[in-house]
Amino acid sequence: MIADRMGEFEASGIRKVFDLAQKIKNPVNLSIGQPDFDIPEEVKKEAIQAIENGFNRYTITQGIPELSKKILEKARNERGIKGESIMITSGVAGALTLAFLVLINPGDEILIPDPYFVSFKHIVKLCGGKPRFIDTYPDFELTPERILPHITPRTKILIINSPSNPTGVVCKPQHLKEICDIARKYNLIIISDEIYKKFVYDIEYQSIGKFYENTVTCNGFSKSYAMTGWRLGSAIGPTKIIDEMMKLQQYTYICAPSFAQIAGIKAMDISMDEYIEDYKKKRDFVCDGLKERYKITKPDGAFYIFPQVPHGTWNTDEEFVTEAIKHDLLIIPGSVFSEKNTHFRLSYAAPFETLERGVKILNSLAT
Repeated sequence: MIADRMGEFEASGIRKVFDLAQKIKNPVNLSIGQPDFDIPEEVKKEAIQAIENGFNRYTITQGIPELSKKILEKARNERGIKGESIMITSGVAGALTLAFLVLINPGDEILIPDPYFVSFKHIVKLCGGKPRFIDTYPDFELTPERILPHITPRTKILIINSPSNPTGVVCKPQHLKEICDIARKYNLIIISDEIYKKFVYDIEYQSIGKFYENTVTCNGFSKSYAMTGWRLGSAIGPTKIIDEMMKLQQYTYICAPSFAQIAGIKAMDISMDEYIEDYKKKRDFVCDGLKERYKITKPDGAFYIFPQVPHGTWNTDEEFVTEAIKHDLLIIPGSVFSEKNTHFRLSYAAPFETLERGVKILNSLAT
């Protein structure tokens, strides 16, 4: 009855932890990959006004021109992105799905840095592609030296996620230019997931879309403005690719939510610097609290830390996470995001009180 392709899929390990959270009375929840602040009031009011004014029907498939123009202008002015065309999507997940569907033929090889965002390999497989994982342990840097051994005549796409989920690592500018040289040499398409670009702390952030014209740059409002449930994103790239993505969106997502598109125009005028500075403090608090007992690569961005499971007592990440859950701490096994089972992910998008409790429990498990 069920299509054979579904045999490649398992329920998300993140969702399993979410389900567990419902059963614990007062969990210390460091598993959630979304901001702990709410959508800015001005943005909510704009959405409500749009709904009350009757802006509730389908928009054109590619998104309303006012939003598209504003996103494209900011992308070019602030990040130097060279992409010719833009479309509005149902979140970055929608942008990635459309891009993979229009680009991947069965048997195409797709380079994915490991650790990776959980959806990447599954959508690649859905399209008939073959994931090829680039091991970036222990520092999680995507470097030319790590990419080159994985390129074959079947290689078509390189995925970049910077800042990264789950590691928080940001691609260094000097590496980006060298990666572009590789992409040009082997005629690769780059798909750049930049959903966490506003959450960058101590390092210069640059988009690879600034250096390489054959890039599809995906971004959205879910993390930056806490609009996770509103499903609003965008894709910027070569016209020939974006046109095909628009064509496919007509038959799948139809369009991004109409009221959210109006609110997105307003959101781009709101400064989120206060929240970003708060997350930098939370990152420092958790890293400082765990550094004596855990091996940590201090993240440059996003709002995740990816520590190594303490040696000795636990053989795998799942064993460690199971024990943490017994202590009411919710974290995610690293193998959800990786071909290895040596680390775990925690999110510091949580109140300081919750972070304090979490650090205390983690340190007790490492003694």
